[in-house]
Amino acid sequence: MAERLQKLIARAGLASRRQAEVWIAEGKVLLNGAVAGLGDRADLAVDQVIVNGQKLSVAEKTVTVLLNKPRGYISTMKDPQGRKLVTDLVTAIPQRLYPVGRLDFNTEGLLLLTNDGDLAQRLSHPSHHVEKTYLVKVRGVLSEEKLLILQQGVQLADGLTLPAEIANVRSGRTSSWFALTIREGRNRQVRRMCESLDLSVVRLKRIRVAFLDLANLPTGQFRILCADEIKKLREL
Repeated sequence: MAERLQKLIARAGLASRRQAEVWIAEGKVLLNGAVAGLGDRADLAVDQVIVNGQKLSVAEKTVTVLLNKPRGYISTMKDPQGRKLVTDLVTAIPQRLYPVGRLDFNTEGLLLLTNDGDLAQRLSHPSHHVEKTYLVKVRGVLSEEKLLILQQGVQLADGLTLPAEIANVRSGRTSSWFALTIREGRNRQVRRMCESLDLSVVRLKRIRVAFLDLANLPTGQFRILCADEIKKLREL
C-alpha cells in the first residue's frame, strides 16, 4: 500500500517526519529516479526511493526500549571525546536505536531509545508537552518562596517555563530532595531552573516519562516496550 514518503522515511528510522519533509523540499529524495514532492506516495514493494543517496528498503522491525541510564554516559550517537554512549548499553538489540531526547552526562534515569522516527517525533515535539518527572537533590534549602516560583514558572534566558509540579520535599540543613514534574524538554532545563534560584543540583534522576517509570529496572539495564505501551505513547 502506498504511503507518504515522509512517513516511510520516518518509519525506517532515518529521520523524523519533519526532517524527512525538509529533505523532500530540498530535493534530496528521489522517487523512481525523479525528484520527489511533499505530496508523493510510494509502495516500497514496487517503488524505488532514494534518500540522500541511500536506497530506502522495506522498513525493519521497529523497536523501542526503556533504559535506566547510568551517570557517565552521553545521549548521542558518537562523541569526539570518546566518552561512553547510551547506545553501548543496548548492543543486544540488532536494530540501530536512537535516543529520544537527551539526558546530560551526569544525569541518570529513564531514557527511551527507538528506531521509530515517527514515534520519536511525537514524543519530542514541544507542542505535545509530555510529562517528565525527576528526582532532584540540590545544595541549598528549597524554601516556600522558591518552591512557589518553580510551580508557577521560572524565567530563563529562553523564556518563562511552564508551571511545574513539586512533590515529596525533604529539606535538611544544607540540601533538599524533591520530585519535579515538567512538561517541556529544553536543554538542561531542570538544572537551569534550580540554578536560577541559587540551588545547585547535586544529583538528578529522571524517574518517569508520561506513564512509564523505572519500576525495578537496575541501572544500566533496559527492557523492550510492549505493543500496548507503544500504542499509549502514540495516543499521548
